[in-house]
Amino acid sequence: MSYFRRFRDAAISVALLIVPFLFLSANLSEPDDTSVVDQGFLQLSAPVQYLAAETADAVSGVVEEYVYLVDVKRDNERLRLDAARLEEENRLLRMEARENQRLRDLLALRERLRGDTIAARVIGKEISPYFRVVRLRLDRGARDRVRAGMPVVSAQGLVGQVRRTFGRHADVRLTVDRESAVDVIVQRTGARGVLRGTGESDRYAARIQYLQRDDEIEVGDEVYTSGLGRRFPASILVGRVSRVERAEFGLYQEVEVTPTVDFSGLEQVLVLTEGARDTSQDERDEE
Repeated sequence: MSYFRRFRDAAISVALLIVPFLFLSANLSEPDDTSVVDQGFLQLSAPVQYLAAETADAVSGVVEEYVYLVDVKRDNERLRLDAARLEEENRLLRMEARENQRLRDLLALRERLRGDTIAARVIGKEISPYFRVVRLRLDRGARDRVRAGMPVVSAQGLVGQVRRTFGRHADVRLTVDRESAVDVIVQRTGARGVLRGTGESDRYAARIQYLQRDDEIEVGDEVYTSGLGRRFPASILVGRVSRVERAEFGLYQEVEVTPTVDFSGLEQVLVLTEGARDTSQDERDEE
């Protein structure tokens, strides 16, 4: 039994060596020299060769697809990084453009205003529970010749007045503050009154007092500083009329104004240092 197994193994080994040689010989022989044996081997080898070619093609396709997907993934990652970089660069450019525009607007405002001004940056904002700005803090103060009562303006219009100063900082009372009072004029009709802030914590609003009932006021009218009292220079935009109410009786009408200044977005302002004066004894004591 052991002898038969050894013979079988030897026969298989010889066949494995001879058969490929015969297949190769049959495939390499010239067509005119092909024998019957060669033709038999060629017929037998055709399905094997076809199967081998198909298998090779399938494996090659899988490998090429994998390599392609790897390249695509690498390209997509590179494009994603490039897109993120370009987006960040665009964001920085937009920020610089907005900053440049604000500075140009502030420069134009400084040239338009009469008198000396000091440029200041907003470094702090006091916020109400309704996320409304109720007070600003500037990076300029008594050491920079800023004092209480000086008007504060931006390219959008009147911001308010310096409330107090300490060192190199100053707090600003906004036009919507309850303690604020500004003599104003309605540009379209010339009607005059005193603008006082409502002091509401959930919205920015002010009212014009002492407007006669027969003064023609409409929603949308622009309101400017009048220059009376020399507390504020004339012709600084304060806001626009947002509501007009005339009672059946009384001497005056009630007019509400929405400021044009976006207090939450303020970054740079101008402090008018010429012709300003303190407005209360309390402010002088604080200074």
